[in-house]
Amino acid sequence: MAESGARARVPHRAFIGSYTAAGGPGLVTAEVRPHDGALIRTGGLGAVPDPSYLALSLDGDMLYAVSETAEGAVAAYRVRGDKLEPAGPPVPVGGSGPTHLGLHAGHLLTANYGSGSVTAVPLRPDGTLAPVPSGQLQHTGSGPHDRRQRGPHPQQVRSDPEGRWIVSVDLGTDSVRVCTLDAGVPVPHREIALRPGSGPRHLVFHPDGGHAYVVNELTPTVTVCRWDSATGALRPLTEVPVLPGAPAGDAYPSGIVVAPDGRFVWTATRGEDVLSAFRVEGEGLRLLGTVPSGGHWPRALTGHGGRLYTAHERSGDVTWFTVDATTGLPRYDGSLAVPAASCVIFG
Repeated sequence: MAESGARARVPHRAFIGSYTAAGGPGLVTAEVRPHDGALIRTGGLGAVPDPSYLALSLDGDMLYAVSETAEGAVAAYRVRGDKLEPAGPPVPVGGSGPTHLGLHAGHLLTANYGSGSVTAVPLRPDGTLAPVPSGQLQHTGSGPHDRRQRGPHPQQVRSDPEGRWIVSVDLGTDSVRVCTLDAGVPVPHREIALRPGSGPRHLVFHPDGGHAYVVNELTPTVTVCRWDSATGALRPLTEVPVLPGAPAGDAYPSGIVVAPDGRFVWTATRGEDVLSAFRVEGEGLRLLGTVPSGGHWPRALTGHGGRLYTAHERSGDVTWFTVDATTGLPRYDGSLAVPAASCVIFG
């Protein structure tokens, strides 16, 4: 585990993933300047091919990365201050194209977009990866979109806020699956159908514990849902557009963030290259407006320290925004060049 002294010397850190196949550097480390949220690059690591999504252990001592390739793997790295050290060889996940990962009950979970499955990889007590995944859940189904929904394509897997349930969001089947983990194997509890052709991508929970929001990739909308953590039930309530009018061209929403105080929700949309701001009003959302994302093809959106950070895959940069505490609207503040950037996390 990382030494506490090393962590104390770098209290504000960011980790950025990128697509090496598109010229990205792999993993990038950065310092977060406290007074203005600016990212200052401090280093990096070639790491595995296409580390497109990252996650940190709860203590911040281990960084995990997918390898979004046809073979599909995950890798672990020890965080030593502003340095990363490989913590063992990559572990195959038994599925192709893992695009997302999450931590749950001593396991690292991956959403394998290409093969339509979710994999659980056990974590050793020191946070390193066991060499063989303990279990896998194969999604089934399809949707009406001829090119994108011929089969299952899970885009996200995460734990619910209480750590009781596994939630996987599947673009290909227009559904969200709620699962348990039984002896290291994801087991379906229930599957919730969303509107056919919506193409759900990512889900976030409201701080009230009773609501969740699903951003949809194939139609530029957010689905507002009621969430019951006691029973693992998700119920769609309404669907809200992320744009004030019809898109002028491509419009593929990607990331979604909820304010820590629960008053606002923000999304990023590729093609239109905008951030959308919403006010939470009861069991609905009201679109407040959109602002340019500051780059091209915003693949991921993250909130940290009262700011929003967007990783742009095609323009190759991470931009950051200060959020107006009254209006909820983001204001562009700056950017850091990172070729083929795919995500940014903080710890």
